[in-house]
Amino acid sequence: MPEGPAPAPVIQRLRVRYAKRGRLRFTSHRDISRAVERAVRRAGVPVAFSAGFTPHPKISYTGAAATGVASEAEYLEIGLTETRDPERVRTDLDAALPDGIDILDVVPVAAVPGGAQSKPSAFAERLEASEWRIRLDGVADGDAAAAVAAFLAADEIEVERLTKKGRRRFDVRAAVSACELDRRAAEAVDAPCAILRMVVRHTTPAVRPDDILTGLRQVADLAPPSPPLVTRLAQGPLDAVTGELADPLHPDRVRPGRETAEPSGDVAEAAHGPAHAQSGEAASVDAVSARS
Repeated sequence: MPEGPAPAPVIQRLRVRYAKRGRLRFTSHRDISRAVERAVRRAGVPVAFSAGFTPHPKISYTGAAATGVASEAEYLEIGLTETRDPERVRTDLDAALPDGIDILDVVPVAAVPGGAQSKPSAFAERLEASEWRIRLDGVADGDAAAAVAAFLAADEIEVERLTKKGRRRFDVRAAVSACELDRRAAEAVDAPCAILRMVVRHTTPAVRPDDILTGLRQVADLAPPSPPLVTRLAQGPLDAVTGELADPLHPDRVRPGRETAEPSGDVAEAAHGPAHAQSGEAASVDAVSARS
């Protein structure tokens, strides 16, 4: 059977930072992917397609947060058959997506030596750690502070998780580079709660916020009476000296012969300490950071 015409080549690749907020945090990754594909069509973005009998849009995702977790730092990459203005793509995509999936920033993929564009795998290597905010309703400030102190004082904290291959035990303490109680954020919430901020390295196996909560329960018997509200605030390269996360899109913003472009849209604030209001969750949060 003769093959059809070759698909149009990728002329431009864009990296996109988006947020998953409010009730949309319960949306599965597959449903978010479908929503993005529909938005691309509605916005008239000239997305490239793969070859073969069932062509797929060239949209790839990196480091997606789990279902049930809100995020201010999700990333995807789109291959285009025509060059488009990144800010126009940002506004058009954002308008075509449902409220709660919000496009924060779009940047063209930077060229690497030899003239080619960097690959998605290279971008994934920039995502060394994530910063998380965990709201614990009904937990006293003092109990949370004592649990954090006990956690940080431990050399190793092993937890057990059920995986597809059975139960697995692993250390969660080594992955946590910082953990603190965010009192200023808790004061902005009407209901009594404690709010934790933490920086967690991307390790193998991956250490998730619920694994760390399991560790806090083990070392200090911290047991929130209701499910926690978890939000990823950022992910990116981790500075080993300061413990701070850098903007993973920074290398793409830099262009030879000109200044670094400023983040667009809502990401300008988020890049310096994400603090967006969540539907049904905490109001804006001060970026307080005490590293251990």
